[in-house]
Amino acid sequence: MNLLARFFAGRHRLRSLRHVTYLSLLTLLMTAGVSTAAAGTDGLPVAPEAHIVSVKRIDSRTQDLMVSSPAMKSVIPVRVILPKNWAQSKVNFPVLYMLHGGDDDYTSWTRETDIEELAQSSDVLLVMPDAGKAGYYSDWHAGEPRWETFHTGELVRLMQRTYRASSSRAIIGLSMGGFGALNYAAHHQGMYRYVGAMSSYVDLNDPAVRIALALGSQRDGIDIKRVWGDPVKNSDVWQAHNPSAMPHAFRGTHVHLSSGNGVPGPLDLHRSYDQVLVGAVAEAMLPKPMERFASALRLAGVGVTTHFYQPGTHSWPYWQRELHVIWPAVMRSLK
Repeated sequence: MNLLARFFAGRHRLRSLRHVTYLSLLTLLMTAGVSTAAAGTDGLPVAPEAHIVSVKRIDSRTQDLMVSSPAMKSVIPVRVILPKNWAQSKVNFPVLYMLHGGDDDYTSWTRETDIEELAQSSDVLLVMPDAGKAGYYSDWHAGEPRWETFHTGELVRLMQRTYRASSSRAIIGLSMGGFGALNYAAHHQGMYRYVGAMSSYVDLNDPAVRIALALGSQRDGIDIKRVWGDPVKNSDVWQAHNPSAMPHAFRGTHVHLSSGNGVPGPLDLHRSYDQVLVGAVAEAMLPKPMERFASALRLAGVGVTTHFYQPGTHSWPYWQRELHVIWPAVMRSLK
């Protein structure tokens, strides 16, 4: 924190730290869901079938789907980027699911990164579903919404049925989406070959995470007990959504964890003061829990790679760079 204070010297700016810290915690809510649906013969949760209501073509390979979801009882947007040979071939293709962070939506990956250019030579189907600005990537304890059933059951089947998606899958996410990706992989062992979490919470028992959840739910007008129940009475539910509490569940899936150290760097030079400060405070709390989680995964016999870089804040310039770092490994995992 002394480094941050020196970086943002000045009495007026330091007085604003408490306010911005509050805002940063609000933006860092990351959760994930546990599915209670029974498994079908293919290992996917049994659920009524979703269907596509409409398709908007963004370009020759990018499409926005409006998907009617029985689990969600609503229509959910999903962006897909088709494999380069999708139109010329009738084979099935591997799939990479890309999950967005909190206070964002399904357009974030194409809006903030060069994923379309990066995927130009790829014969992998990219699927970017919406998850709500504070959906927590969960089937809520209150009964609805049911984001996990939609993402890991309905949507997976829809991609297989309509876009010739194969059973070779990887999943990555950032911030809230990274936490969601980890939990989806843990809850559905064998569904994903690779899971990547960028700048994500990995331990719901971490005091900073509990504070972030409390502040975020208050801001969004959400009773956090509706999501996972009471933290004490329903502690088993909370731990079932806690990646750090179930390292053995990741066996058979390669896990990649990455974060910065919270110190602003060259990639922050063209961003506003408030953006940099929020990203700095947010990221600073992430590396140590991630390092502990990585150690627990290794002890459990899970294949793990990590990238703890410095400097680095909780912001898109670093996630864009990390996407390029992991891309070759993600593509290899899907072969």
